[in-house]
Amino acid sequence: MAGTLYVVATPLGNLGDLSPRAADTLKRVAVVAAEDTRHSKPLLQHAGSHAQLISFHEHSSDRALERILRILAEGRDVAFITDAGTPAISDPGVALVAAARERGIQVVTIPGPSAVAASLSVSGIGADRYVFLGFLPRKGSDRRRLLLTAAQSEWTVVIFEAPNRVTQLLADLMEVCGPERRAAVSRELTKVFEETRAGTLQELSELYAEAPVRGEATVVLSGTGKEHVEERLPDPVERGKALLAEGLSRKDVVNRLVEETGISRNAAYKLVNEL
Repeated sequence: MAGTLYVVATPLGNLGDLSPRAADTLKRVAVVAAEDTRHSKPLLQHAGSHAQLISFHEHSSDRALERILRILAEGRDVAFITDAGTPAISDPGVALVAAARERGIQVVTIPGPSAVAASLSVSGIGADRYVFLGFLPRKGSDRRRLLLTAAQSEWTVVIFEAPNRVTQLLADLMEVCGPERRAAVSRELTKVFEETRAGTLQELSELYAEAPVRGEATVVLSGTGKEHVEERLPDPVERGKALLAEGLSRKDVVNRLVEETGISRNAAYKLVNEL
């Protein structure tokens, strides 16, 4: 029989949050696949686990994935953990879980800490319904699209961000949401310097411009409270013809098409050249 893949939630920072069931699982399995083996060694020592520790992260090759699947096929149990929180939430765990399921391998959750739930619970912002966007792209049309998704959401939105980019994220959100939208920023959850600040986007933007964030951050943005009715985007071909007729350069027409119709820049270039 094949082994079992255990998806094990680990502490966000405070080792006291490791559940007894999670600790027992880490002790019982033959292998622990970890996002960062150096980071995970102290956790395994804390749990009293002597399991073989192997690496599996965002940049792991297909060979690393196949290695874990082969271990499971041999009948050995594997626990998958990330640096913090619940695996397969905005990390490479999805590929491993999906591949295990495709091969008929049993996948079992060992639930526990989650930065999403933790930040929502202390934000003071409604969480009966929410949208999770994870880490936004650093730039480009995909970032703009997701920022607009956040701005237009009827429900609360949760976004992860690296400490050195929180100030820019707040500024970008303020641009699309307006300065008075309520939000909260949590950092260093469960750690010594845990902090959650709540206020308007403008207040938070000014605060963190003066005192930059340290530690991974979770931003909770309040929703609009009303359903967003999607506006019908202009037809790219007809809009392209109209813009060219106005005398705009091809470059300017491409930029306008990307902004106004939502098509990709490559598609816009091809369309303009054909016109």
